[in-house]
Amino acid sequence: MRLVYNRCAGLDVHKKTVVACRVRVNEQNAWEQEVQTFGTMTCDLLQLLDWLQAWEVSHVAMESTGEYWKPVYNLLEDNVTVLLVNAQHVKHVPGRKTDVKDAEWLADLLAHGLLKASFIPAPPQRELRDLTRYRSTLVQERARAIQRLQKVLEQANIKLASVATDVLGVSGRRMLDALVAGQADAATMAALAKGRLRNKLPELAKALTGIVAPHQRFLLAQQLVHIDFLDEQIETVSQQITQQLETMPTLPPPATGCAAETDGATTETPPSPLSWQAAVDLLDTAPGVDQKLAQQVLAEMGINMQQFPTAQHFAAWAGLAPGNRQSGGKRYPARVSDGNQHLRTILVQGAWAAVRTKGTYLAALYRRLSARRGKKRAIVAVAHSLGVSFYHMLSRRQPYQDLGASYFDQRQKGVKTDWLLKQLNKLGYTIQLEPLPAPA
Repeated sequence: MRLVYNRCAGLDVHKKTVVACRVRVNEQNAWEQEVQTFGTMTCDLLQLLDWLQAWEVSHVAMESTGEYWKPVYNLLEDNVTVLLVNAQHVKHVPGRKTDVKDAEWLADLLAHGLLKASFIPAPPQRELRDLTRYRSTLVQERARAIQRLQKVLEQANIKLASVATDVLGVSGRRMLDALVAGQADAATMAALAKGRLRNKLPELAKALTGIVAPHQRFLLAQQLVHIDFLDEQIETVSQQITQQLETMPTLPPPATGCAAETDGATTETPPSPLSWQAAVDLLDTAPGVDQKLAQQVLAEMGINMQQFPTAQHFAAWAGLAPGNRQSGGKRYPARVSDGNQHLRTILVQGAWAAVRTKGTYLAALYRRLSARRGKKRAIVAVAHSLGVSFYHMLSRRQPYQDLGASYFDQRQKGVKTDWLLKQLNKLGYTIQLEPLPAPA
């Protein structure tokens, strides 16, 4: 088999050790290899780099093992070409399994060009991704803290969540503070409601009537302090994300501009560079998307869509491409492909918000599919459509253009018309259709 890289190495990365195998073709065209084990401390990894450079290694391959590959990657990426490969794609041939054999196998596959590198963002995007992922963790922790608070309220026979939509809203927080302060009169606490919640004063008085023990007041006080702390942390991290976006490098303009029509003539619009904040504003034009979700999406996928050949490649990388399972000329049900789990979760969350918007294409797509395929499959399809829209919006640098809720009816107008006529005939009606006059 033809050699692609004459000087390369394979790394088997663990928590405390890195087993490295370097290979080269010497002047006599003979295959040479050496194996050595290094630690994972910074000084040990620098020795690993010197050991690789002694043989003028140009390419290094290693598996994506948890979080342990990141320190190695950070130290090597500026000096050699590092290929981070999927562990499922480099399964060892049957036989004895050792760390040395894994490193040798990676080096052998890399030398013959049989490894495909995973997409690793640039350092600025990785920093932004760490911030957005940490903010998501804080938001999830806040949700868990609210659930623990509601659990204590239920144990005290306080049914505030049954009347108020948001227990920690302005009205709910005032009632909880009064409850923690020792207030026992339900009518007095219900009178603290504001806005439309004041229309439910009798229901609030009933919901706030309970038996609250002293230890439960203590737990509620501690949980409210913890939620306030999480709110401050989320706001602080959000401010840091905004500052990080301002320092991110802009994407240069494309080679050709966008065509625009002016007075019947087509002119060439001069392209402009795309900043990260401008990309956030672009994604914010899609239904169900706000600034925070747009920041999370860009932290995962970036703003340069040239790294994905097509929108289908991007959907597969995001883990939203339909599964492919076919045998004997028959297609069988298959789950979606593996991909970026963080991005898939973000897109699904955005899809749930998008399907609740009225008069949009995504809402119509969800209703169309959920009736036949179920809600879960339908929401994955909506997330796929939303992700593909993001790809084209960033590629063309254009805001979201909704197809409308009547897109599917207009696309197959004859089929829809025949179906409605059949339904009316079944009810005993005869209908004669006449087209509406064209608007002036």
